[in-house]
Amino acid sequence: MRKFFDPILAGGNLRDRLRACLGALLGIGLTSAISAAVVHPHGAFLLIAAPMGAAAVLVFAVPASPLAQPWSVIGGNIIAALVGVTVRMLVPMPELAAPIAVGAAILMMSLTRSLHPPAGAVALTAVVGGPAVIDAGFAFVLVPIALNAIILTAFGILFHRFSGHSYPHRVPVAASVPTEAALRAEDLDKALADLGETLDVSREDLDLLFGRVEYHAAQRRTLMAGGGPVGRAA
Repeated sequence: MRKFFDPILAGGNLRDRLRACLGALLGIGLTSAISAAVVHPHGAFLLIAAPMGAAAVLVFAVPASPLAQPWSVIGGNIIAALVGVTVRMLVPMPELAAPIAVGAAILMMSLTRSLHPPAGAVALTAVVGGPAVIDAGFAFVLVPIALNAIILTAFGILFHRFSGHSYPHRVPVAASVPTEAALRAEDLDKALADLGETLDVSREDLDLLFGRVEYHAAQRRTLMAGGGPVGRAA
């Protein structure tokens, strides 16, 4: 039974998950409170957008993900909202507007390097969110979407100053230990091309990871050969 409770994501542990829970609790709470103070006269529907719950999972549980970075959260949500509202205005049939809005949002986020999965739900909400969202028009882009995204991201930056994780994520610089079959950047590029998959990790993080694998493999080979440990990498 234990295997069912093992972390799904590589590198995850219980302490990090508990921190993510705390971060999401405080982040969504703060976003709701500030949004309520700003938009209270306009009605409860503008308090907080449901996709922000999914955004919180990314920001606080996987802050190293390219999909969780500030530009992705803020830019992706705003762009998706703009696309969704525009499509709804141009396409009167919701059953047709909904798929067009989501597909167009993915395209625009990809072109602007702001891909953010929860933003797909923002585009969809702009089309099928009901009379209140429709009546808001392009104001929906500003409140609650832009307001929510900015508050949540700003709190994420503050929270991760104390969580032990970098956010916005920066790849640490580490010196690798040269080996006879040292991996090269082009080897990584070719391996990614062979897989033909989009991975939820940056190329720079993969390069760093394989550099550390290379270091520990070299250290193990040296110890097995009876030599001393390889000099410690930075």
